[in-house]
Amino acid sequence: MGFVFGMVYFFGTIYWIYHSIHFYGNVPLIPSILAVLLLSAYLSLYPGLFSFLLSFIYTRTFYPLIIIAPSLWVILEYLRTYLLTGFPWSLIGYTQFRVLPVIQIADITGVYGISFLIVAFNACIVDIVLLKKRREEIPFYSLAPQIGGFVFLIIALLSTLAYGYWRLSQQRPGELIRITIVQGNIPQDRKWDPLFQNEVMKTYKELTREAVRLNSPHLVVWPETATPFIFDPDPVSPASYQSIDLMEFTREIQTYLLFGAIRSESVTSPKGGKVTGGSPAFYNSAFLLNKDGKVTYIYDKIHLVPFGEYVPLRRLLFFIDKITVGIGDYRPGEDTKRAVTPFGRFSTLICYEIIFPGLVRASIKDGGDFIVNITNDAWFGKTSGPYQHFSKAVLRAVENRKPIIRAANTGISGFIDSNGRILAETPLFERMAITMDLKTERTATFYTRFGDLFVYICILITIFVLAKVIKI
Repeated sequence: MGFVFGMVYFFGTIYWIYHSIHFYGNVPLIPSILAVLLLSAYLSLYPGLFSFLLSFIYTRTFYPLIIIAPSLWVILEYLRTYLLTGFPWSLIGYTQFRVLPVIQIADITGVYGISFLIVAFNACIVDIVLLKKRREEIPFYSLAPQIGGFVFLIIALLSTLAYGYWRLSQQRPGELIRITIVQGNIPQDRKWDPLFQNEVMKTYKELTREAVRLNSPHLVVWPETATPFIFDPDPVSPASYQSIDLMEFTREIQTYLLFGAIRSESVTSPKGGKVTGGSPAFYNSAFLLNKDGKVTYIYDKIHLVPFGEYVPLRRLLFFIDKITVGIGDYRPGEDTKRAVTPFGRFSTLICYEIIFPGLVRASIKDGGDFIVNITNDAWFGKTSGPYQHFSKAVLRAVENRKPIIRAANTGISGFIDSNGRILAETPLFERMAITMDLKTERTATFYTRFGDLFVYICILITIFVLAKVIKI
């Protein structure tokens, strides 16, 4: 039953993956849908295991569901975040991303604490429904655990709301900076067309010039792989004329520019010597140019998209190689980096890196004033994918108390403050630039410092209950 639930739940929420596989991976419609069904089947193993373990424990103990279910569910969501490269999409906690008083506890528990509350609330309802049957099946059944579970839930909910309203009433520290996001709305199927590349750059430059003229921002942000060429700032490179032109443009506007681009690097031997005649290594990167047009910061994407930016186990899965055609084969970056500017320090997350709580936390653990997320959601078309992707950034902002600037090629772009409040968001598939004054914040939250301690507590609770059940 848990597996069946999972198939309906996951296919209903990640169906949009077929769009990128079918329209841009050149895979026929039916096989692309089957690929999503296969992914849904894998993800459904988690609620399947949840149902099995929950039934196993519940039928062998006096403990109510309100004690067993939330911890078990959180553990499995955590495993799904990291196991087999991880895919923490559709975590139940994200459903509350617009309920600000509830999500403030994420700066202590992460998104998993919100999932815990949702499952606990629903488990309470089921406990009430099954109470009569439970007392009939187990002679001398004590109501003490049940009452204790209800009391725990009431305290948890009231504490969550009290903490949430207290956090929202605080005046957040920090300084105002003015940032412009440019949403180019470049069609994915024309972006890399050599005949269309000048039009791409013209679009970004014109939108940027106008925004700088009207608003004088400290920083302009372009989306992931905004430039339709490999960015190479080396003036002696024969293919660097477009890169040099972009650097001159930055000197013209006299504003810091952060943009996504492909970076190439010569392959080196284990001893550090360059290997000639081989293919270069490519990275999905973010570059920061200062007012003098110089590169002051480069971040290479660490967590690549399986079957989108690389094919895992390529020799074994050679038959699906064509899914990556036109999407790119990249190498992962090695570490998180922070840009240092006169208006603050920030980290950059590229595309779906924003859905990984641990990676975002690591990117600003050693300090930072805000977070930038650049992405290209054109792959997903007019589906629910871009909306779901945007909602993940809200929880990352609250977990780390850092405002987030999100620049997406076709949308949704926007600004999120450190309380998770969406200050501005753009519609899908519209060419535009938006500018906003955003307050930075240097607060290091409990979650930023200590990570997923709440999950470890859930693990201990589950181990304790299982030990009681199997009488260790």
